[in-house]
Amino acid sequence: MSGDSGMRLRSWSARGAFVFAALTAAIPILFAGVAGTLGVLIIGTGGVVVTIAALYWFLTRYGLLRWVALAIAVLAPIVVVVVFVRARLLWVVVLAVAAALLAVACARVALRAGPASAAASAVPAPPARRPFLIMNPRSGGGKVEKYDLRRRAEALGAEVALLDGDVDIEELARQAVARGADLLGVAGGDGTQALVAGVAAEHDLPFLVLSAGTRNHFAMDLHLDRDDPAAGLDALRDGVELRVDLGRINGLPFVNNASFGVYAEIVRSPAYRDDKTATVLRLLPDLLAGHTGHRLVARIDGTTVAGPQAILVSNNPYRTGDLAGLNRRDRLDLGMLGAVTVSVAGTRDAVGLLRRTRGRGLTQHTTTQVDVDADAPQIPVGVDGESRRFDTPVRCVIERGALRVRVPRNRPSAPPAPPTIDWLRLRDLALRGDAGTTY
Repeated sequence: MSGDSGMRLRSWSARGAFVFAALTAAIPILFAGVAGTLGVLIIGTGGVVVTIAALYWFLTRYGLLRWVALAIAVLAPIVVVVVFVRARLLWVVVLAVAAALLAVACARVALRAGPASAAASAVPAPPARRPFLIMNPRSGGGKVEKYDLRRRAEALGAEVALLDGDVDIEELARQAVARGADLLGVAGGDGTQALVAGVAAEHDLPFLVLSAGTRNHFAMDLHLDRDDPAAGLDALRDGVELRVDLGRINGLPFVNNASFGVYAEIVRSPAYRDDKTATVLRLLPDLLAGHTGHRLVARIDGTTVAGPQAILVSNNPYRTGDLAGLNRRDRLDLGMLGAVTVSVAGTRDAVGLLRRTRGRGLTQHTTTQVDVDADAPQIPVGVDGESRRFDTPVRCVIERGALRVRVPRNRPSAPPAPPTIDWLRLRDLALRGDAGTTY
């Protein structure tokens, strides 16, 4: 699409956003009247609040009260729909919601930008002469065997070590470096990747990621093909190199995040691996109420957050399009940590979080250091999905550009981040087609 036609599309999309936004407000008034519109707002808002409150009680209570709350959470939306149907207002609500969705869709088209880079510009990299790859045959439900990764890697000249039993992964990588390995790589989960990445960073060696884990968050943010782990092996013969950051928690490396509080307490439960849902439902009430777990204090850039139920510290900030920004990272080379704290003391805080209310309930920061203290000498922390224990206070820092990542020259492009809807910019696009203004 040419620049002129693209600009015209964005301009008309901006105008469409305003038209549909106006229709969203006008439809209830035109078809239901002022009184009907007020009724729609009261009933709809009330239904949402009751549902959220009931879900919160379901998560924080035991016994009969928990199941009564679940029943209310299920019935509340049904009651709202029945009331709208009986008042012959359901079609008005559906029409207004459709107009609102179209307004958002048009706004995103108008404000759409190109995809952000996952890291600094890629630089050419020579083929590795003595690559060493660690593979976990159990990761991702057996992806190492499914995609024949060992044979393919060895055919490209790599030495491969399969993990079997309790192995010191860092020592395994260090021994390979001592033997002359000039590239370290991992086919496994993010926790294993982080340990080997730390050794690679210490020796300033390139690091190779094969997306053979279950979730592969680090691979996703590097724009690697998560559906085909073997595609990452192309980096051994036709690769480029990126400089990305590495997180450290009390000296231990992490590539994605370190999680404190509710999630860390749940993950450390032996029952979690066998039955995640039942374990979460069993532990959440006492954790959210503060009856179990540890009282945490987070210190971030001179700000103290006392008593949050959850703290997430990430190697570069996550996008903020969802509740806590737990989507993906557009950059891995900003030299900054993302820090999110969540505090839910009651139903009001739970409703505020769903409305994205800033304040005590949810705080988000971008910083270079986060200190977490607790009322115990040690606390559990989920580090790249693995449960570990650390002495308090726990310090998280960022090492900018510490890791050389070798990736294939050709990788899937990253989807662009959903833009924040800026109505002032939309106004300029709608009136003048002016996309050149910097905001």
